[in-house]
Amino acid sequence: MFKQAPGMNRLAIFDCDGTLVDSQANICAAMEACFAGHGLPAPDRAATRRVVGLSLTEAMRALLPGEPEERHASLAEDYKSCFQRLRAQGRVEEPLFEGIAEALDALEADGWLLGVATGKSDRGLRLALEGHGYHRRFVTLQTADRHPSKPHPSMIEAAMAEAGASPETTVMIGDTRYDIAMAHAANVRAIGVAWGYHDAAELFEEGADAVAEHPSELPALCTKETA
Repeated sequence: MFKQAPGMNRLAIFDCDGTLVDSQANICAAMEACFAGHGLPAPDRAATRRVVGLSLTEAMRALLPGEPEERHASLAEDYKSCFQRLRAQGRVEEPLFEGIAEALDALEADGWLLGVATGKSDRGLRLALEGHGYHRRFVTLQTADRHPSKPHPSMIEAAMAEAGASPETTVMIGDTRYDIAMAHAANVRAIGVAWGYHDAAELFEEGADAVAEHPSELPALCTKETA
C-alpha cells in the first residue's frame, strides 16, 4: 500500500468535525438533548463549539467544571446515545466542506497518504466517512475510543507508525487549538483551517505554522511545510 520506505511516506492527518465535515448542528442538538435529559440548562452553542475536538469526557469537564467526574462520564455516555438517536431518526447531516473533496484528490495525486485523528468514536467516524464513500481513502484512522484526548500526541504517533511516516514528513490539519497543540506535542507541522470552530487568530496564537482560508490552499501548504 505504501509507496516509500518506512518513515519516508508523506502523511496528511486531518481532524474530522470542523475540518473535513460540517457537523456543528448535529453536535449542538445532541448536546442540548443530553443536558436536558440530566435536567441541566443547555450550554450556549458557542460554548459547545469550543469543546469540539476533545474527547467527550474532557468536553463535559470543560462545559461543567464544577461537576464531579462521575457526572462527566455519565454525560459523555448519554451524549453518545443522544447522537445515535438523532442518526436513527435521519437527523444527522455531515456534509463535506466545499473544496475538501478536491483537496483530498490533489494530495493523493501528489503522493500523500491520508489519515484522520478525531475526537469522534470509531463508529461515528466510520459512519461519517462512509456517507461520502471516503472510509477506505484514509490509511490510518485514530479516534477517541483508543487514545487520550487531544492535545495528547498519541493519535498522531499511532498514525505515523501505521502509515510509515516520520515527524518530518507528517502534517496535522485541523480547525481547533487542540489540533495545533497535539501537532506540536508530536513534533509535526501544524496547519490550521479557518472554516471550523476556532478562528485563525487563535490558531496562530497556539502556534500554527500556517492557516488555510480555503481547502484549495491545503496541498501547497502541506508541500511547503514538509519541504
